[in-house]
Amino acid sequence: MDLKYLIESDELREQKDKFKRIFFYRICGTGMGGAATLLKESGYDVEGADAEFYPPMSDYLKSSNIKCHHLKDVTDNYLKSFDLIIMGNVVARDSEHAKRVETLQVPFTSFPCAIGALFLADQNVVGIAGTHGKTTTTYFLVQLFRKLGFNPGYLVGGVLPNENSAQMGDGSYFFIESDEYDSAYFHKMSKFHFYYIDHLILTSLEYDHADIYDSLDAIEGEFSRLIPKVSKSFIFNSDYKSAMKLFNANMDKDSDWSFYGENSENGSGPHTKEMIFHEDKSEFSLNLDGKREHFVTNITGKQNILNLTAAIVLAFKQKIPLEKIKEAITSLKMVKRRQEVRGKYKGAIVIDDFAHHPTAVKLTIENVRIRYPDKHMLVVFAPSSATARSSIFQDEFFESLMINNSGADEVILVTPPRTANIKHAGNLDCYLLRDKIKAMGVGVEVVSTLADLINSMDRSVDRVSRVNGRDFVILILSNGSVLGLWESEFVKQLEQLEQVLP
Repeated sequence: MDLKYLIESDELREQKDKFKRIFFYRICGTGMGGAATLLKESGYDVEGADAEFYPPMSDYLKSSNIKCHHLKDVTDNYLKSFDLIIMGNVVARDSEHAKRVETLQVPFTSFPCAIGALFLADQNVVGIAGTHGKTTTTYFLVQLFRKLGFNPGYLVGGVLPNENSAQMGDGSYFFIESDEYDSAYFHKMSKFHFYYIDHLILTSLEYDHADIYDSLDAIEGEFSRLIPKVSKSFIFNSDYKSAMKLFNANMDKDSDWSFYGENSENGSGPHTKEMIFHEDKSEFSLNLDGKREHFVTNITGKQNILNLTAAIVLAFKQKIPLEKIKEAITSLKMVKRRQEVRGKYKGAIVIDDFAHHPTAVKLTIENVRIRYPDKHMLVVFAPSSATARSSIFQDEFFESLMINNSGADEVILVTPPRTANIKHAGNLDCYLLRDKIKAMGVGVEVVSTLADLINSMDRSVDRVSRVNGRDFVILILSNGSVLGLWESEFVKQLEQLEQVLP
């Protein structure tokens, strides 16, 4: 590994005027695409390349007018015409791509390091971190502060409905999804270490990313190293033991600490109570400054309300009048692939969600149950992430899908397209999971091809509609492509709904 031309944060900041032309190597990742848009908007000449381009990121890059190439068409001489190359985290340490860039004699770095040094260092940065809800909470904050009259900047790790995933803003606030995953093969540290965070929101903290972390203690260690770098305030979800463990270890830090949550009763924050869910709205209350305040929003589901609570707490701490906050949250949108209604398939409502951790799977199923309590629910679960396709959460996924026998009515398990690469775990056994679900009296199949998946969905929809006459929901859970489902003819068969989830 030759890191002679690797450039770090301090040198990037000192020489930021030197870098005019920037090339994103493997641009089609969600973070890379958003970062490319942000630097383009900041005035840099930005291009990128990847081996393959798939929606929604390919559509997003096209709409952002960023010139993109296929890697096979990019020559070394062309890469040498750029002042800086930003390497995607998908580039492996010993790959031909890594060796190629290392020998070009062009400065290179990771995208968290680049946007931190070239842009975030001069912003009022709000970092949104946690195992669950980062993307959703970040987008809630963007919408909330816009409705309050601000023009915030942001970088959201997902595709937004009808707008870019990144924007400079006016400098008042910059909201950024702050991932604990590592940054690049040469930056084996969490992305958030590069972000110059002023305010840190921690939505949750559980074990995940087993491909890089051996234990929850290791993830807590990354956050412990982050906390001294946060300059102004902290907003933590106190329902999570690891979050409070971090607070207890750092409570002497001269900073502003606030808490929110649902279950804690220690008086440490505006705990979300009296959550009432309707088909098209939610009601809940928060205790703010010793007074119980009532809120109404079109967003539904317990986890989404908790994510929204974090945004409310930040706005309230910024001395924004409470009545303005209440008005601003009444109508909000969700990020794509977060409980996104994609349309109807043979009369069944199809919902796409990014859930791939047992907690996220459970919460998403619960939320869809709230919205559609009387519909038959077929859950398609396609484990794709390194942790999800390993045996680490073998038992937990069963509990999440069943939720004490009140979860999915039927399940289709998609075998992972790749084996697990976790050194201390084996592969997720979909057949063992199938047998446990079947023993609960729930219909379940295991599929490994797109044709089998579609055939299985067809049989389920036809059978339930014919025999039971019940309305139907197909909930598809995965952070992957689901055997290419979302790029297949299946999408063209979806009928658009007149009314959809926010």
